[in-house]
This record gives sequence, C-alpha cells and structure tokens, in this order.
Amino acid sequence: MRKLLLLSLIVVVGVIFIARLFYLQVYNEDPYSLYDDNAIRKVYDYPKRGYIYDREGKLLVANQPSYDVMFIPREVKPLDTLEFCNLLKITKEDFINFYDKAYRYSPRLPSVFIPQLSRMEYAVLQEKIRKYEGFYIQKRSLRDYQTTIGANVLGDIGEVNNYIIENDPYYKSGDLIGKQGVELSYEEVLRGIKGIKFIQKDRFNRDIGPYKDGIYDTLPQPGKDITITIDSELQKYGELLMRHKHGGIIAIEPSSGEIIAMVSAPSYNPNLLVGRQRSRNFSKLYTDTIAKPLFDRSLKAQYPPGSPFKVLSALIGLQENVVTTEDQFSCRNGYYLGSRRLTGCHSHVSPLSMNQGIAQSCNAYFVNVYRRIIEKYDKPAEGMDVWSNHIKSFGLGDYLGYDLKIGNKGRIPDGDFYDKWYGKNRWSSTYNISNAIGQGEVETTPIQLANMVAAIANRGHYYTPHIIKKIEGGPIDKKYTTPNYTTIDKEHFEPVVQGMFDVYNSGTAYNLRVPGIDICGKTGTAENFMKIDGKRTQLTDHSIFVAFAPKDNPKIAIAVFVENGYWGSRFAGRIASLMIEKYIKGEVSMTSMEDWILTHSLENEYAKPYSGQEFGINRQSALQVIDKIEKDTVVNPITTRTSILNQ
Repeated sequence: MRKLLLLSLIVVVGVIFIARLFYLQVYNEDPYSLYDDNAIRKVYDYPKRGYIYDREGKLLVANQPSYDVMFIPREVKPLDTLEFCNLLKITKEDFINFYDKAYRYSPRLPSVFIPQLSRMEYAVLQEKIRKYEGFYIQKRSLRDYQTTIGANVLGDIGEVNNYIIENDPYYKSGDLIGKQGVELSYEEVLRGIKGIKFIQKDRFNRDIGPYKDGIYDTLPQPGKDITITIDSELQKYGELLMRHKHGGIIAIEPSSGEIIAMVSAPSYNPNLLVGRQRSRNFSKLYTDTIAKPLFDRSLKAQYPPGSPFKVLSALIGLQENVVTTEDQFSCRNGYYLGSRRLTGCHSHVSPLSMNQGIAQSCNAYFVNVYRRIIEKYDKPAEGMDVWSNHIKSFGLGDYLGYDLKIGNKGRIPDGDFYDKWYGKNRWSSTYNISNAIGQGEVETTPIQLANMVAAIANRGHYYTPHIIKKIEGGPIDKKYTTPNYTTIDKEHFEPVVQGMFDVYNSGTAYNLRVPGIDICGKTGTAENFMKIDGKRTQLTDHSIFVAFAPKDNPKIAIAVFVENGYWGSRFAGRIASLMIEKYIKGEVSMTSMEDWILTHSLENEYAKPYSGQEFGINRQSALQVIDKIEKDTVVNPITTRTSILNQ
C-alpha cells in the first residue's frame, strides 16, 4: 500500500511538472506573453489621431509632431546629470522626482521622462541622446487646434492617470487620452490603435534586432476622422457676444437634434492646453474660482428656468382639460390668496386669456393654471406627479442622453418630494406655486431648456441632442435619429406657439424683432442668491431667453442664460435674436443691438459679492419704475415698457 501511495505521488508530481513545462514552453509562446518578457523591449508606435471637422467641413482639430523623452529606470546608467538637465531645461530636483515616480510605477517598463519636446528641443537632444543609456526619444503627435473657439466643445488631451492605467489595459504610463469635450466622448474613435515592435536584447541588455524577425510586430491603426454638428461661425459669434459675461448658450436644429452652438462663458483658447505649458495653464484656469472657465455652464450649470417654463404650464393645462385658450384670469400686479399676495407681477391688461398670458408673461395667469392642474386630483401629491411626468416628457429633470460626458439632471419635483418636505398630505398647491413661473424648486440646465424649446418647435417631439454628425467609415448611434414624444397631444401646441410668436409681435420681446424672420420666443428672469459671509443674499437677477425660428419649419431653437443679466430682454433676448439672424441669414443687420451687447460688460456685477458694492435693481424694482412712467405719460405702454427694460 505504501509503495502504491509513493508511486502515485511520483506520477502526480510528474504530471504537474510536465503541465507547467508545457505552459511555459508552448502555451506561453503566445505573443501576448511577450509583454512580460524582460529580455524583450517593447516600442510603441502611436497612430495618427483622427481629425475633427465642423458641420460645414471646416477643419477644427489636426495634429502636430511631438517628441517624448522616454526611459526605462533599471536600464539607466551613471550619467552627467548636470549636462542632461541643461539639455532638457530642468533642475536636478526635477530629474530625481521624475526618476523616482517612474521607478515606483515600474523599474522595467518604459515611462515618459519629459513629454512633448518642440522640434527645436528635439533637434538639440537627438544628437546626444545616445550618450545616456536607458533614455530614448519617441515620436508621436499632439493636437493642433486650428481655431481659438469652442474649448468646451472640442476639449483637450492629457496624460493618463493611475486610475485609467489600472482599469484599461490599453493605456500605459505617459499615454495621452481625451480629457473633456469631443476628445473625451469619442476617444476610442479618435485615438486609433497603437502599433508595437518587439526588440530582442542580449545578456548585456543590448538591442540585437527584431524579435523573431518581427513576426509579432503590429502596425498602428490611425484614428477615424469625425464631423461634429457645431457651426463654427455661429459658435464664434456666440462666444463674441458672451465676452465679459457669464452664462451658457445652446442652439439646436429641431429637425435633427444636432447641437449647432454650445457656448460656455467665460471660455479660453484650446491651444493653452497643448504642449509642455499645459499643466501650468490648466492650473491657472482651474484656480480661477470667480470666472470658472473650465466649468461648462451650457451643460452643467443649473438655473431656475424663469418665465420660459410658463409655456409648459399652458400645455399641461390644455392636455389635462383644466383650461381653454379662451379662459381668462385677472391680475392685480400679482397673484393673491385672499388678501395675501403670493407672487408679484408687472402691469398689463387684465383679465388675460392664454395668448395674452404668454405674450405678457403674466405670473397670476400661470399660477391659476398651475393650481387647476394640481387640484384636479383628490390628493395634491397625485396632481403633482401628473404635472411632473408631463414636464419630464420634455427631457427635463434627468440626463438627456446626449453624447457628451458631463451634465446635470436639473430638478423637477414630484409628489414624493413635497411629502418628504412637508409631510404626507400636509401641503397643497399654494405651497409651491413658484413652480408655475419657473422658480421655487425647479432647476434646469441650458441644454435642457433648449431641448424643451425644440420639442415645442416640433409640436410635440424632439431628437436626443448630440454633437456627432458623421464618423469616418461608420454610422452614428440610432438613438440620435429616433424621435422622443412628449405626453402632450399635437393639437395643443399651436395656440402656445402663437403665444410665443406674439411675445415678439406685441409682448415682452417687441423691441427684439428681427426683420424678415418670424421668431417665437419667451423672455425670462430668475432670482439669484448667493451665500456671503454665511448669509443668503439676493444678487442681480439672471437674464433668460428661449426662442425658435422660423415659426413654421424651424431651423434653430435656442436657450440663452446670462448670469446677473438683470432681466430676459436686456441681455439674453438680444443675444438670442442676434444669433438667430446670424444663423438664418448668415449676417447681422441689427448692428446697433450688436454694438450694445459688445460694449456692455457684466464683470462689475460678478465682482460685487467680493467688493461689497450694492447689486443692480431686480426686475420687480424696474417694473415699478416703468409703471410710474406709464401712469404719468400718454404713450404706447408696450413700447415704453420694452424700451426701458431693454436699457
């Protein structure tokens, strides 16, 4: 029995040894095992990154040659450190830090020592690099931005961090990756696939030639070119109009969901984040906590939508059969519950029907409609859920699913939201009437509001907003060509569209009309608060405007937010009208309006929380001034009101 046990052990051990030898000598001959072989040096051949074009075929992003100083820490031999540092224009402390960092990553794998040498620096170093064992120069390309605009759209590329390296085997230390914008969203399309050469080394660690005559070497596969939906001329114009202002602009083609302009202000020149100065320039942009140029306000900033939100209350009221287009509501400079005024309003004709309510932006009208929607149901939470679901069908209150990696959900409250806040069945519609006029707990991003307007322009459906128009050699995702339908029946849109059209014809945007273009729009003003020394302080109101044009067969839908811009028609309305004319006509005829925008800065407003100056009068204060003028003057009230608000 003991002999049999001993024999069995010998057989088992023998089988294990044979299996292990088979794995090492046969299975491990797979080319992928070469990556772990210390006797073979791996040299990567980086592909050409894909070009980026605008919707008209204009080249926006190309490539330029770059040279990285690479090294393998364990292969570095004693060298003249002073001479080497002088060549690279670094200090000895920098040398030690770079070396230690790479050694901690891996002593036997290549790491970037100095990235992105210029052609001049490369020419100087190339002749002497052979003197420094363990170091070599690797050629690859950097981005060459052919424009100074669209930094938030195009993005940039930068070195991968440890998290990316650990979670994606494609990337190695020193590799470049898209960091934001299109460069990030379409990284896998643009980057291509690296090639690799395996170099055999002898026992003295010297290169002796390609491993197995290069049968395992691969060629790089270049990245694919892409065409994006942005109109670079409109983008440039939008950034010009937003100079010395903070805010965001999104313009969408309603018939396709293509984003034709995506302005975030303040912005910066994308070329600042290219080359060896990238890190220093990025730090300057990142630490600017007032302007926040790296914060994409067009996608991430959450604002109360203000009066543009009122058109949704009108649509929901019609859908829920709680109001007709002919129903009228009175307004006494605000909405009253008994003797208590719950919200203010400016002077206008009273009572008003739906068309006048939209054109004159009457708060009282839309509070009445909102209350009817909520109170149609037995419990306020139930009515609130119905209202919320209708709002969300326009793409609000959630991520839209666009092809850019950043954004915010905004906030559209429902019944559960207020049940948690006030207690179940312990609240009513009067607790949250500010929702009716785009204040209260409602928050949206510029892209969400632009998408809402596109859905209205299409009379009930929208296409998921997207930045990609064409990928070389392949189609775009089908979700961008599939319509999304709102919960509002198509027949209810026409009276609301007519009301928005009359905003320009006889309402709050009367002085913003564009010759020859039928525009439907809505002005908006949103209260603006900030904590200063721990105290909630009201700042100058935000200026908001949404519009689409032409009224029939619309080509552009736009949302403009200008922070601290006083009221809707003062800054945002002007900018929207100018951009619509620029896009549809190709030129701007309203030069006086353009000059006003270009010569009026809001930088002083943004400095006030830090300088202690008083904030500008809000819209309500301005309207009180206007009301007094109208009482004392025999003039056209629409012209008077609009002209003063536009100052």
